[in-house]
Amino acid sequence: MAAGVLAGGKGCTAYPAVKPDIVAAGGVWLDFNATFSDAQVSGKLVSAPAWPAHPELIRKFLELLGTKIEP
Repeated sequence: MAAGVLAGGKGCTAYPAVKPDIVAAGGVWLDFNATFSDAQVSGKLVSAPAWPAHPELIRKFLELLGTKIEP
């Protein structure tokens, strides 16, 4: 947050205790589902609330990179 990454209203999610820091840094808090398994994309920023969202976070990150993983 010190780098100004969220300044200007960039959307972000994280563990709920981090919400005040995101808002204080100029970001917009993005809600997530009750299971903590959703990742959010805002521009080139991918964020997630907790470790259960890691597969979704990686999938969305790879989409932003234009990567496709196939079996």
